Amino acid sequence: MRKIKKVHKAVSAPIDDLVTYRALPTSSVNYIDPFLFLNHHGPQVYKPGNRGLPFGPHPHRGFETLTFILAGDITHQDTGGGKDVIEAGGVQWMTAGRGLIHAEVSSEKFKKEGGPMEILQLWFNLPAKYKLTDPKYVGLQKDSIPTVTEDGGKVKVNVVSGSWRETAGPIPSLSDIHMASIELQQGGSFTTSIPAERNIFFYVVRGTVKVNGETVSKLNLVEFTNDGEQVQVEAQEDSYVLLGHAQPFNEPVVAQGPFVMNTEEEIHEAYRDYQQGKMGSWESWD
Repeated sequence: MRKIKKVHKAVSAPIDDLVTYRALPTSSVNYIDPFLFLNHHGPQVYKPGNRGLPFGPHPHRGFETLTFILAGDITHQDTGGGKDVIEAGGVQWMTAGRGLIHAEVSSEKFKKEGGPMEILQLWFNLPAKYKLTDPKYVGLQKDSIPTVTEDGGKVKVNVVSGSWRETAGPIPSLSDIHMASIELQQGGSFTTSIPAERNIFFYVVRGTVKVNGETVSKLNLVEFTNDGEQVQVEAQEDSYVLLGHAQPFNEPVVAQGPFVMNTEEEIHEAYRDYQQGKMGSWESWD
């Protein structure tokens, strides 16, 4: 079995009235190459007449985002032409590449009516060769994400990228990143094998699970070593986890604000390009 190096507790990091827990980075773990950042927003209930999500127009360069909408919705807009509303159960995958400006806000319907909200946003690094690739956005509703059942239906794996058993995820990854969200009923279990050289991303969103013999509760990130291949998971109660894996890039990571590059000079260049309108102009975007 793959050995566990450490279990890291997500830290409280509220944004305005948005309940937020940050699992990456924290004082105990910076990143798990190429997984850079995870914000867990909610769960919370918004009242009617709310302001919704506070993520107005802002730029990105040099990495990708994967957003899981567990409850509520997100209206996405970007200067690359992406625009839609993704509802509960759906995902959004954005490749910032050479740069764009985007906004992630709640729909007018959600702001008017309110309701439960829970959203997870994960950042993946891009290798140097893809840092300046063309931006791209993919939004998928729940019914476009294939599922694989395990343990007599007690485990449901929602396959986003890469593959699970013989089922391929609908979103192609430039860097062969495999990602899935997994829903487990109490007592449900599964075992999967991940090559030892690949780094694992494992975050418990809800519930409590036993992972390779260690009990891990919600709002915890499991950091594995690169010894062993098998990952065994059993739900102690109804649970929800994110599980991914990828080959580490082993490249320098220089992150500053909305940009993730390999050198300080590339960060300065990103700010210059943004200020000069090379990532698009929000004012002229329609």
